[in-house]
Amino acid sequence: MDRARRKSRLPRSIQEELIRQFVAGTTARAAADLVGVNRHTATLYFRKLREIIARQVAAETPFLSGEIELDESYFGGHRKGKRGRGAAGKVIVFGLLKRGGKVHTLIVPDTRTSTLEPIIRETVRPDSIVYTDGLTSYDVLDVSEFRHHRINHSQAFVEGKTNHINGIENFWNQAKRHMRRFNGIPKDQFPLFLKECEWRFNYRPTQNLYKVLLKWAKQELL
Repeated sequence: MDRARRKSRLPRSIQEELIRQFVAGTTARAAADLVGVNRHTATLYFRKLREIIARQVAAETPFLSGEIELDESYFGGHRKGKRGRGAAGKVIVFGLLKRGGKVHTLIVPDTRTSTLEPIIRETVRPDSIVYTDGLTSYDVLDVSEFRHHRINHSQAFVEGKTNHINGIENFWNQAKRHMRRFNGIPKDQFPLFLKECEWRFNYRPTQNLYKVLLKWAKQELL
């Protein structure tokens, strides 16, 4: 068994309380004080929880159908800017959300058609309805096996009752609000925090998050 999957030596009651604090969005530093463990222990345990979440989420290979919202967002960096060159220093994340279902995210190097189109074709079933904003990289979807609806943000955020990408925009807002609690996330740990946000969105409400994470933790830590 690899080192990341060894059972924790912490008492079960302490582990369960740490899981509760993690689900509540408490930082490791604050959780350490609340639970009565040192900060290094809490930080290490929270990282292990994020690694478990990332493995479980990665195992859920999505193949989306129906109404799908596509969008890209930028995380981190030290300056605001436009897509592409203005995104210097930021991490680019591509998201696909099935309306009434789950969101799936991937870190991408850029937002070119050559990058996004293969992801869409591998993840979304033909004949699905896809909603995007006006990014030119999505132009290829106009002549594809998908039914493509484009939203013009410069005119209105919502164009009609169904022609919108409010769902994926809501996820971006939730993810960024959660990450701001940590006052900076090391770049090498960002993928873990991203998958945590994906998990929080897909397995909400909060009371369900604890049950799910406790079940997964029992398999590897408790």
